[in-house]
Parts: sequence; C-alpha cells; structure tokens
Amino acid sequence: MSDCVFCRIVAGDLAADLVLETEDLVGFLDQRPVFKGHVLLVPREHVVTLPDLPAPLRDPFLAAAQRIATAVVDELGAQGSFVAINNTVSQSVPHLHLHVVPRTKGDGLRGFFWPRQKYADGERAAYAARLRAALG
Repeated sequence: MSDCVFCRIVAGDLAADLVLETEDLVGFLDQRPVFKGHVLLVPREHVVTLPDLPAPLRDPFLAAAQRIATAVVDELGAQGSFVAINNTVSQSVPHLHLHVVPRTKGDGLRGFFWPRQKYADGERAAYAARLRAALG
C-alpha cells in the first residue's frame, strides 16, 4: 500500500534503521523511541491488526519478537523489555507492528504513558548496527 508508511519502509522507499530482515518480516528502530533501542517489528505483507495476521506468519512473527527481546538485553544492556501490540486504538500506523522497548529498573516508564526520547546525530544508526549484529 503506497500510502502506508510501514509498507514504504518494507519496500525500501522510505529510510529506516533496519535491525532484522527475513522473507516475511522487517524490524527497525522506532523514529520516536520510548527508550533508545526501541524496535518495531512488522510483517512485509500489509496486515492491519493482529487478528488479521495470516496463520503461517504467527510463529515467525513471535519467534522474531523473542529474538529482538533477547537482543535488547544481550546487546544493549537492558534488564528486560516491554513488548506490546496495539490493535486499532492507539495504533498510530494502521499496519500491524509489535513494539520491543528495552527496560531497566527505575527507567521512569509507568503505565501507558510513554515519554519519547531522541537520538543524537548518528546514534540511531549505531543502535541499529548493534542490534543487527546481535540478531545476525
């Protein structure tokens, strides 16, 4: 879908800091991260919500989310992660995307108020490179 920002990223028409690419999925850093290293995982196929995800993609989607959640701990030094999917309500882009947010105790994240961070110049690319290396 040419009007979908995530489809444009998947197609390579819009720049993103990719951390994972498979035949069916793409993971990239959120432009407005809750914390640095915040990854969005999307199916290459335009799917709007989790209930719309085709059965053959369910296991690869969750397996990739597990790998990313592990990578933010192993590579970025997070103590854990927050993993979430919004369906329709609070879904800023109508294309299924799973958030993997690195977490540490005392990081200030409470409830569903997600203050956003900014990367310094070149910092987002460095985070993407570290996660790409961890995800091999």
